[in-house]
Order: sequence, then C-alpha cells, then structure tokens
Amino acid sequence: MTDREFEALYREYFDPVYRYALGLTRDVHAAEELTQETFFKAMQSIDGFRGDCRVQTWLCSIAKNKFLSQQRQKKPEPLDELPETQDPGEGPESAVLRKDESMRLHRLLHALPEPYKEVFSLRVFGQLSFRQIGQLFGKTENWACVTFHRARAKIKANRKAEEE
Repeated sequence: MTDREFEALYREYFDPVYRYALGLTRDVHAAEELTQETFFKAMQSIDGFRGDCRVQTWLCSIAKNKFLSQQRQKKPEPLDELPETQDPGEGPESAVLRKDESMRLHRLLHALPEPYKEVFSLRVFGQLSFRQIGQLFGKTENWACVTFHRARAKIKANRKAEEE
C-alpha cells in the first residue's frame, strides 16, 4: 500500500475509529492516542489484512485489542491519588450514591458471561452498530442484536434480584 493510499484510508476512517476509541476510553486525550496507535498498528500490518471484514471493523478490532492490552498493563491507582471527579455544586451524599450506583452497574456487567459482556460493552461504550459487532464475532447483525438485548435483560434481572 502506498503512502497516498494509506493517507486516504486514514482520512476516511479516522472519525469512526476515534469515536469508538472515545467510547472505550471516555477521555479525549486517551482516545486520540489510542486512535494514533491503531493506525500505526494498521500501517504495520496492512499486508496481513485479508479483506474478510470491513476496514472499519478491522480498525476497531485493532483499537479494542490495543485498549484491552493497555488496561491489563495499568496498575490500579492508590485511593488517595484518584482524580477528583465530584461536581463542586453536588453534595457528598449524592456523589457517594452516584459512585455506588456506578460500581453496582459495573459489577453486574462484569458478572455477565461472554459473549454478553463484550457485546453489551461494544454497543454501549464502543457505540458500534449491531452489524459491526456481528462482523467482529463472525456472526450476523441479528445475532448481535439478540445477544445485546439478552445481556440487557440479564443485567436488569440481576439488578432486580440484588435489590430484593
């Protein structure tokens, strides 16, 4: 692939890959870095791209693998060094409740078996379409849709059981 062809690929797919990375990282700077690393990896391995999936799906799977690799390498931050995320106008009680609810939802998501956990994460956090998710798994768009809705139902059921 020539530099000009890769530059055209970069221009065409930068935005969807960046939006996907932003959904994964929830941080503008981290998403920019992840997007750059994704395209760098793609440039290194473009000859290995067989064309059995869409280019956007291939790039998003590179981004997902890079992101997961980064997460495995991260060390947990000590509690006293966590950044302050509380809204200054918000009282401490509501901040604690919001953090508790967030942790509860993350626990429920973490408890899901695969592929429900990954499909739900790709749809909600990665903002991928059902078609893209199906392609990542080598399945149909309908399979991805059904799996997502089953995951959501499992989360709701587990949440309700936890409340009782």
